[in-house]
Amino acid sequence: MPEFAPAAALSRPVHIVSEAGLAEWLVAQSGLVRGWIEATGFTGALGAVMLVPDAAGQVAAAVVGYGNPAARARCRFGVAPVATAVPAGDWHFETDLTGEALDEAVLAWLLGQYRFDAYRPGTTRKAQARLKAPAGIDATRLLVMAEGEFLTRDLINTPASDMGPDELEMAFRTLAERHDAQVSVTRGDDLLVQNFPMIHAVGRASSRAPRLLDMRWGNAGPQLVLVGKGVCFDTGGLDIKPAAGMLLMKKDMGGAATVLGLAHMIMALGLRIRLRVLVPAVENAISGSAMRPRDILTSRKGLTVEVNNTDAEGRLVLADALALADESPADLVISMATLTGSARVAVGPDLAPFFTDVEGFAAALSQAGAQTSDPVWRLPLWPGYEALIEPGIADLDNAPSGGFAGASTAALFLRRFVANPAYVHFDIYGHQPSTAPARPKGGVGQGARAILAALPRMLGTEI
Repeated sequence: MPEFAPAAALSRPVHIVSEAGLAEWLVAQSGLVRGWIEATGFTGALGAVMLVPDAAGQVAAAVVGYGNPAARARCRFGVAPVATAVPAGDWHFETDLTGEALDEAVLAWLLGQYRFDAYRPGTTRKAQARLKAPAGIDATRLLVMAEGEFLTRDLINTPASDMGPDELEMAFRTLAERHDAQVSVTRGDDLLVQNFPMIHAVGRASSRAPRLLDMRWGNAGPQLVLVGKGVCFDTGGLDIKPAAGMLLMKKDMGGAATVLGLAHMIMALGLRIRLRVLVPAVENAISGSAMRPRDILTSRKGLTVEVNNTDAEGRLVLADALALADESPADLVISMATLTGSARVAVGPDLAPFFTDVEGFAAALSQAGAQTSDPVWRLPLWPGYEALIEPGIADLDNAPSGGFAGASTAALFLRRFVANPAYVHFDIYGHQPSTAPARPKGGVGQGARAILAALPRMLGTEI
């Protein structure tokens, strides 16, 4: 897990130098440093790292390029490469950065330390360099955000053979125990007894029993409910995916993983919130008991749903969980899911699209995303598309034909199960397709930091 160096530790400097500021910075350096920088051709390009020796040839400092505004606009966490380029030991930033820019640089260092090598037992992990927390930052908050992100990445990166409903429940319970939260679980055929028929229908074909995980924490403050899609693997069901379509389906529980990372942030920071976390944990498998195309399911809320594609299962399990969330008063309900390919086509893998009817929520999230280097983008809950999710034979269609506005119709489907207007839905990707600063290829959290920062405005109170 990430950590800061002790404040009293002896440390070496990491200079953060922009292209425009390089000449001025060099004037203030010794002749040895100036000569070294000039000889190596360092220009201050974003993410470029140069180790600087002392007279004895030992590493005395490091310089990392801060680039220019255009480069930084195109690349978040641009200084992250320095975290792994410097030798092990303790380091501190020497920089004029303040505020959000300094927060991003520190978070870049922390997130840049992430490695997933659980399945390479022979790998010798390089001793990590540690950064002293700079003055003027909320070190605890940044560290907790990094911890939550590490948890999310680990859960998504773990293959489905080791991250099925049982293992996701174990991770859920472990987090709850760490923060003294209460957990209840409804499992297997008890889902039918307790009226969660669509969670049961999606997961019943698997040898690993479906379940609904329910965590409660806190006894004061506004009520926040987080609902995360926990489809631990998605074959597509009887409407089976092609082989290429299954390659990333271990990440189909990315909504649950991100919700758990966010829940850790909230609980570790001791926010004045009454938190509830709901995760329908299932595997969408194929067997003789699998749900079929054109089956009609009756949901917890009583709405009937025609299953026109068994590969549109995520909205089914979320619907029952959201119906439960809606049965008790809440100040804010947020669902997170790796739900539609349409969202990826619309905004790509780097943005976390969200849907809400509340203009204030949208403004708060957009501003918070920019402040926390966690970009989000609002997509429309367009009422003109409501008819697309009404098949005629049942109340709702889980997979409207036509191929248009798939992310919006999925969000409209979910909204039918939440009467509470204080609702936000995130349709995230949960995967970094290629390595980028502070984000290695693989599982990644999206939207959690933005939500954390936006909560006071969304809840209308300091927390």
